[in-house]
Amino acid sequence: MSEWSFLRSRRWAGYLVLVVLFAIACSALGTWQLNRRAEALAEVARIDANYDSDAVPVAEALPDPDAFDVDQRWLVVALSGEYLADEEIVVRNRPFGGSSGFEVITPFLLDEGDVFMVDRGWIAQGSDGRPSEYAAPPAGHVEIEARLKAGEGRIAGRTSTGREFATIDLTELAERVEAPSYTGGYGVLVQTGSDADEPPLAASRPERDEGPHLSYALQWFVFALMAFVGLGWAVNQERRALAEASASPDAPKTPREPRKPPRERRDADIEDEILDRR
Repeated sequence: MSEWSFLRSRRWAGYLVLVVLFAIACSALGTWQLNRRAEALAEVARIDANYDSDAVPVAEALPDPDAFDVDQRWLVVALSGEYLADEEIVVRNRPFGGSSGFEVITPFLLDEGDVFMVDRGWIAQGSDGRPSEYAAPPAGHVEIEARLKAGEGRIAGRTSTGREFATIDLTELAERVEAPSYTGGYGVLVQTGSDADEPPLAASRPERDEGPHLSYALQWFVFALMAFVGLGWAVNQERRALAEASASPDAPKTPREPRKPPRERRDADIEDEILDRR
């Protein structure tokens, strides 16, 4: 019988199945981390390509007001028109510098007649939980620049209350202003000079960081490999234990002569006595 025949047992088959399942799970997690790294690298590429780019007219950047391509994120667009201050809203539960506050979203009526939503910046939350004081948008005709972002849509169970919204839902904002509006994307205002130091505060520059996803992915793949290494070690340990238990002694024993039947022993004794008498 082969010294490896114990591997055909149900117990070792179960061990193998568990190791395979563990390795599959680790490999899936490693692949997921690689996909997250690819997404992070794509975002870094978008920041490099769009964040400091020259402004283009919004109608040129977004020919379809209801569409938005992820590669357009952070693209700088030029806007010409006037703020609709009376339609301004705030979006609650927005973090900034370790604090929670509001984002100020002001509809902007373009010269072409469409409305584009502009995120003018962040404001703190007052002691009563309401928005703190902040500067109103400039009145009259202005020319500004903003960086594109995709609309957020609605979240189930979270609704708007008056001028406080739960998300930057461009469709709901368009219904509020009752005018043709861009519903695919909105713009984060590019603030310059002293305006950037007064609320609403300008959004900080996004970080160019791919994160630790590559190292995490390698760790998961190593875990998958180590599972098979551990199984191999356990198999070898059991093989050695079984071999030692069934091994023969170092010095072989001399085989014992078979005992003669009682009648044969009596006949031999009689023959010995006759020979002694002679």
